[in-house]
Amino acid sequence: MRALHIITGLGVGGAEQQLRLMLRHLPVECDVVTLTNPGPVAAGLRADGVRVTDLAMGGNRDLAALPRLARLIRRGRYDLVHTHLYRACLYGRLAARLAGVRAVVATEHSLGDSQMEGRPLNSGVRALYLAGERMGRSTVAVSPTVAARLNRWGVPEPRIAVVPNGIDLEPFRFDPERRKRVRAQLGITQNAFVIGGIGRLAPGKRFDILIEALAQLPPDCRLLLVGGGAEESALRRTADGAGVAGRVLFTGEVPGLPDGSAGLDLPALTSAMDVLAAPSPEEAFGLAVVEALAAGLPVRYASCPAVEDLPPEAAPDAVRVRGGADAYAAALAGVSAAGPGPRAVPEAARHYCITRSAARLMDVYAAALTPALPSPRHPHGGSPS
Repeated sequence: MRALHIITGLGVGGAEQQLRLMLRHLPVECDVVTLTNPGPVAAGLRADGVRVTDLAMGGNRDLAALPRLARLIRRGRYDLVHTHLYRACLYGRLAARLAGVRAVVATEHSLGDSQMEGRPLNSGVRALYLAGERMGRSTVAVSPTVAARLNRWGVPEPRIAVVPNGIDLEPFRFDPERRKRVRAQLGITQNAFVIGGIGRLAPGKRFDILIEALAQLPPDCRLLLVGGGAEESALRRTADGAGVAGRVLFTGEVPGLPDGSAGLDLPALTSAMDVLAAPSPEEAFGLAVVEALAAGLPVRYASCPAVEDLPPEAAPDAVRVRGGADAYAAALAGVSAAGPGPRAVPEAARHYCITRSAARLMDVYAAALTPALPSPRHPHGGSPS
């Protein structure tokens, strides 16, 4: 089987890094097209031996990209096209149809109740989404929560398949020596209490709440923000205004998994943390929470379908926090007062092993490649009345 994955961009983000990890585990010959922004994940994919093409799309309305993409699909003789993220789903599904590929699958990575990929949901976005959705064979939801949202939006339930995001457990396993080494590199004392925040530095992640909470915590507490984004300068100003600028560390974008480079990666940074705080009020899955659980960290979160879709005993130290800075300050102070735990990996992290997710996705591919049954017809040749 030959498959083409089409994604809006390949900067460091959850969907982008999930695609790279998934391709390592799919028993399929895969190429990737990025519509724009061939960032660090593109380099990582190429290092993995995946062919990556940058379509160099000029913007959302660059309609000239459509025939270019259709020609690329036709030349590649792909059996299946798999699209990721809103713009790629719209252009990719249509281009696949123009190229004669009927087996089209799309993954919905980021549909929330009120926004998708940072854009507010309205009737226009919904109508365009549903028009594109009908051009594919199925839509993959990364959690049952997202599947329910898709169904409420108007996507028929039989067209929805749940394939949770997956993680590679072993790199995240807690390593006390790595913890010491990373803290020394970051200039954090070994006895400091380190609160981690992981994700794009965007308004929806509400990392400003963690900065305001930090101002209410003892001086030995540090906030480690892992990720890049347009909100970094605003967050630095918030830290300065709260009097905690010297206690907030920004790492910028880092690889999601070890890639052989000299810099720090996400698993190494989770070893340096004592707790993960995830104050985003609306998530499609909550990958950062699952990765933190794989590192044995306690988690305090506002929204995480990955945890909420499982029984409470699957992640006993993942606790939902309702409220703003005061609520987070109290919750984090409680974790600090309890002292370090055993860093054991809960069942929730093992449940989302990437090999299980890859096997589920292969089932979706098999179904998409099965010819659709013809509509029932009247014995005399007419349609049933």
